[in-house]
Amino acid sequence: MRLQSSVDRLGAAVAARLSDWPAYRYGVSARISLWLSVLVVAGLFGWGAWQRRWMADDGLIVLRTVRNLLAGNGPVFNAGERVESNTSTLWTYLITAASWLAGPLRVEYVTLALTLALSVAGVVFVMLGAARLYAPGLLGRRALLLPAGALVYIAIPPARDFASSGLENGLVLAYVGLLWWLMVCWSQAPRTGRGRAGRYLTAALAFVAGLSVLVRPELALVGGLALVMMVLAERGWRRRLLIVAAGGALPVAYQIFRMGYYGLLVPQTAIAKDASGAKWSQGFTYLGNFNAPYLLWIPAVLLIVVAVLLAVSRRRPNAPQRPRGWTRALQSPTAAVVFIVLSGALQAVYWIRQGGDFMHGRVLLTALFLMLAPVAVVPIAIPDAAASSRRAGYLLTGATSVLWLSLAGWSLWAANSPGMGADATRVTYTGIVDERRFYAQATGHAHPLTAADYLDYPRMRAVLVALRNTPDGALLLPSGNYDMWDVVPAIPAPPDKPRPPGENGPHTVFFTNMGMLGMNVGLDVRVIDQIGLTNPLAAHTARLEDARIGHDKNLFPDWAVAEGPFLKERPFIPPYLDEDWIIQAEAALKCPDTEAKLNAVRAPLGPRRFLSNFVHALDFGQYRIDRVPLYELRRCGLAVPPPRTPEYTGLPATGP
Repeated sequence: MRLQSSVDRLGAAVAARLSDWPAYRYGVSARISLWLSVLVVAGLFGWGAWQRRWMADDGLIVLRTVRNLLAGNGPVFNAGERVESNTSTLWTYLITAASWLAGPLRVEYVTLALTLALSVAGVVFVMLGAARLYAPGLLGRRALLLPAGALVYIAIPPARDFASSGLENGLVLAYVGLLWWLMVCWSQAPRTGRGRAGRYLTAALAFVAGLSVLVRPELALVGGLALVMMVLAERGWRRRLLIVAAGGALPVAYQIFRMGYYGLLVPQTAIAKDASGAKWSQGFTYLGNFNAPYLLWIPAVLLIVVAVLLAVSRRRPNAPQRPRGWTRALQSPTAAVVFIVLSGALQAVYWIRQGGDFMHGRVLLTALFLMLAPVAVVPIAIPDAAASSRRAGYLLTGATSVLWLSLAGWSLWAANSPGMGADATRVTYTGIVDERRFYAQATGHAHPLTAADYLDYPRMRAVLVALRNTPDGALLLPSGNYDMWDVVPAIPAPPDKPRPPGENGPHTVFFTNMGMLGMNVGLDVRVIDQIGLTNPLAAHTARLEDARIGHDKNLFPDWAVAEGPFLKERPFIPPYLDEDWIIQAEAALKCPDTEAKLNAVRAPLGPRRFLSNFVHALDFGQYRIDRVPLYELRRCGLAVPPPRTPEYTGLPATGP
């Protein structure tokens, strides 16, 4: 009896809390049109994304970390080297959990299903959030809720490309859509006549807002702004404490782990791309590249006019209002709209300042999705008998209908756009390509989905041959011949300590495409790059001003020879490497600050190392080396080793 009584009290408490959630009943026409719109848009988006399904090389980078997690090596790209090569923490762990549950199913297929589902869910959430925004003004009115901003988003080809790329874009859509829907619910709570937003709603919104930094670091601008609004809108310290605890507990806990485990404040991808740098000119080039094929200014103008018409025709619901004041202004539908649009603008400015990306449209999709949220669906009023004499009502409905039809026409045209056209797969001076088409063409697969599909990419099958042919270990460097790799042999094992039978020597592969490479070789093969996404040494070089965007760093391969257990002189090194550079790089690696940085990620992890990494994480993130070994020696104040090759003076050689 006591148990039953406790259950009854708990149920009553939950029901009472849930009653604080805003609940507006739509009319029949609005309800039917809304769900038809959701079903149609979700179906079209899912179908369109499936037609363009693929797995990006950067998506395969994430899956290499997932493989290491499932193998017990930890959240790393290379076993024994604590490097966070994935920008989205939450995406990595979601795929890991889903892959563990899926058992023998290929991780690529698990990722495809997950990203498609999240992409569609994001569009559904953003439409439901917009519908709830307009619900109070539709009480007692007949209206249709039709897709507008959602239609614009799914019409853009890059939106469908990155709904199935293996990257975190699907997670970002689901996150933004859910945050928007919860924000609208929270903003309407004081106007339902049921008191302030309930604790469950407040905690849920705060928790989701706090996840922003784990979805993508730059989304902290979105989630952080939401948390600030919530804290300022509340009056009691208990509710403010709830918001801070719900929003900050998980991100703060992970940040402590990141600093102690990886020795950095941010993922290494942010260090590799110098997220604090500025390339405004390239950013505007990227914006123009995104806009030009689809004339995005057309739907922008149409939606702005629609938004103005909706604001003019807005009808306030007859519901109790909170006392006037700035706290009321912060927790209002108007503030929710300003928040989501401002968040989108901040994301756009951030990425334009960064210089954009090398993938067509990708990083601006989030900004666009945020700014489209308030008009994801729009109401079109149906004049009734009472309004039949009101000419203004008919004019407003007619104008909105014409604008919506124009928007639908543009969407149909944009959905069938050729995109970048002839430049889609060519790396021109902008450095921007249509990544999906590029890899489809390079691999010969219309839908490259698995790591095996990427074996048809240049050099991929050859690397497997080279690894088999070097059982004693080697450093593999990309050759000018796509069917070959240059080999730098590993230092042979001492005669008195031969390797056990069947055990291979150390292998390292130095190549740009870490995803396809890392997923096609064993976890015992170290895969590093010159850009710094997986290579802790390359990440801490200076950003090159005139390099291709997203590939702003370029560590010379001489460093890979110098830091590994490989032979360092001719005839064992390729002719394009310099013996003196290798010797100088080997000496430069003994710079105390460089040794400290590398030890942070390579030395065994214990409590002392964790604490040291935590304390020095900021310094490690700011540390930079010179990629030219001689200049690095001078920067660090180390002696320059004598050259192996005498300097040419033009004078005849002397000697016996």
